[in-house]
Amino acid sequence: MPRPIEELRKERLKKLEKIRKLGVNPYPSSYDRGHLIAKVRKLKLGSKVSVSGRIISLRCHGAITFADLRDETAKIQLLFLGDKLPATNLQLLTLLDIGDFLGASGKTFKTKAGELTVEVSDFTLLAKSLRPLPSKWHGLKDVEERYRKRYLDLILNPEIRERFNVVFKIVGSMRQFLLSEGYTEVLTPSLQPLYGGTLARPFITRFNALDADFYLRISNEMYLKRLIVGGYEKVFEFSVDFRNEGIDTTHNPEFLQMETMWAYADYKDNMELAERMFAAIAKNVLGTTKITYQGKKINLNPPWRRIPMVKAVEKETKVDWTKVEDLKDAKAAAQKLGVDVRGKNLKGQILEEIFDTLVRPTIIQPTLICNYPRDIMPLAKTVEDDLEYTENFEIFIAGMEFGLSYSEGNDPLLLRENFEAQAKLRREGQLETHPIDEGFLEALEYGMPPTSGLGVGMERLLMLLTNTSSIREVMFFPALRPK
Repeated sequence: MPRPIEELRKERLKKLEKIRKLGVNPYPSSYDRGHLIAKVRKLKLGSKVSVSGRIISLRCHGAITFADLRDETAKIQLLFLGDKLPATNLQLLTLLDIGDFLGASGKTFKTKAGELTVEVSDFTLLAKSLRPLPSKWHGLKDVEERYRKRYLDLILNPEIRERFNVVFKIVGSMRQFLLSEGYTEVLTPSLQPLYGGTLARPFITRFNALDADFYLRISNEMYLKRLIVGGYEKVFEFSVDFRNEGIDTTHNPEFLQMETMWAYADYKDNMELAERMFAAIAKNVLGTTKITYQGKKINLNPPWRRIPMVKAVEKETKVDWTKVEDLKDAKAAAQKLGVDVRGKNLKGQILEEIFDTLVRPTIIQPTLICNYPRDIMPLAKTVEDDLEYTENFEIFIAGMEFGLSYSEGNDPLLLRENFEAQAKLRREGQLETHPIDEGFLEALEYGMPPTSGLGVGMERLLMLLTNTSSIREVMFFPALRPK
């Protein structure tokens, strides 16, 4: 039966008091570490080394004590021989616990069992742990507790750290790809006087110094376009965005998005860019473009399938959307298909809901769904020969959406009309609408060249390339209900 944590904590507090009485500082400011443990493992036997890390195992056998020490790179065994340690160190040794941070120096050798070991000649306590680590076997079983105490998750589960190492490689690989394509990395405000760039509900905060409400950005798009107006031609940003929405396996209200803006390009140019970028990142990080995600084999090699949304819906449902004339017809079609469209008051919204419900889950191989209805894409250019639809696409793989691109609307008068239509929808009770951004419209009146942007939801790409089923597994600290 495990002992209560508070009882164990009291014992450690008593040890801490004894350590201080020995004249030892249990929390020194620094330690002169000479070697990372991974590098020690490559040195010849008999090398004198200095290592530091957390004690993850401690075994006392009379005058001999063994410990396993782990730093960020690897772990190594330490051997303490009682008759070879100074008196103070010998007393201190009895006050150590699993979880303490330690610095140790000595020579390397191999035990009879063949394990690389440091015979410790001197050691320094670097931080006394006051709480025992959970047992490896009886520890963090509750998934939510793993997220709340990610630090313990990282200590106990090395595979979690390995996954996050891959996560950072994916982000770095995307950055290098875009830089090699001639893009400039930029930074834009997270705190904005007006939200915009997509259809979503924002988080509102108060800027006391300015006596005004501000918003955590839902997108950086409107600022990237201002940079294009200013003369930049290829920019990108890794943007932490905030959307006041629900939480599930593919959504978190705070998330990382990468967004580009590319002058003199359209959405078809970005189709090719997206295909090449996804394939290049997979090849660079995983060594292959043919991956397995949740048991499904996926080939990221270009070219990908491209299909208009209405054609995708027609293929799956047999509904010819070109014959759906108005909102009443659209709702009737949705009802016949068993799709709940309550709260959807636009023909395009209903088409999108039918797609999300019945078509999206069937898409496994990389697919670009394009030409969405104009009424749900207020910032995009319309298709020249069919003004009801826009020049846009979204990326779908394994039933998930990964990114959005469109040819950016750059006619300030037409965009004003679109914004005013959005304002009307808001007055009718639809909260996920785009506000009228007068500052942005003024910038466009100075002229913005033909431009196309591409936004990629990074956590979903991280999920795909680490074969992870939940967004929470690729975020260090996902949003959770406060205890």
